[in-house]
Amino acid sequence: MPRPVRSPFHIRYLGSWIALGLLRLLSLVPLQILFHLGTGLGDLLRIVLRSRRRVAERNLSLCFPELSEREAATLARENIRNTARMLLYTGFVWWASEEKLKKRVKIRNEAVLRQFEDGGKGFILLAPHFLALELGGVFISLKSPGVSVYQRTRNSVFDRSMLRARQRFGSILYERKDDLRPMFKAIRRGTGCYYLPDQDPGPRRAVFAPFFEVPTATWPALGRIAKLCAVPVLPCPTYILPGGAGFEIVIEKPLPNFPTGTPEGDAQRMNSAIEDCIRRDPSQYFWVHKRFKTRPPGETSIYD
Repeated sequence: MPRPVRSPFHIRYLGSWIALGLLRLLSLVPLQILFHLGTGLGDLLRIVLRSRRRVAERNLSLCFPELSEREAATLARENIRNTARMLLYTGFVWWASEEKLKKRVKIRNEAVLRQFEDGGKGFILLAPHFLALELGGVFISLKSPGVSVYQRTRNSVFDRSMLRARQRFGSILYERKDDLRPMFKAIRRGTGCYYLPDQDPGPRRAVFAPFFEVPTATWPALGRIAKLCAVPVLPCPTYILPGGAGFEIVIEKPLPNFPTGTPEGDAQRMNSAIEDCIRRDPSQYFWVHKRFKTRPPGETSIYD
């Protein structure tokens, strides 16, 4: 289980405390106002963070080759706006009361989840890296406290705040480097797991599987965990609603015939499910991340 990083009160973290205070103040601002502020902030970030803009445009052109250069740029602009909106929403995600969360977040197909809970059976929620991912994890823990894997950040101030927010409704988080056997036991006993597997794991731990037909370094662990715990995997994307209306979490039906029996097959099935979630609204995925950074042997970088 993760422990907060020590010594967050060093002078080096003064800027972080100021930023945290600003996020706390923003948590008091209505989401409708933050949504429109995010539009302006996103347009500013698009100019200032040119390298990230180019990464988003490159990712979108690879995954949606049918788009013209202008269409890909327009989609990237909306993606960066959504990124900025979610940044401004951080205070809401971390500090909103249970009442406010229930007012602003809805779950589609919640009955699918309840079937497993009522039967005392564990499950894994496959949570792709959508921009509202953090909100999804917090709200799922409010409705159904479970377990998840946690990656410690380098900034101890934000690390403590994120950890507190993610665990405040009863979920238990384990650091990726921890002994995860207690987490697996909890899943087998009937606990749900909010699992985030779709980032570049690097060449040593990856298998390559198609993601929008691009060979992509993919974590192979999801199938192993599902087999070890004998539980279903349900895709669970979280979407930002237009105009500051709130958020929607979608619980999909369990992946059929999963695990497949091979790491490559599991990775391909997982990526295909994530593609389906993205196609509903491509502007909400984490496209500023270099998803295709690790290439198969002999292939040159996509981002040069």
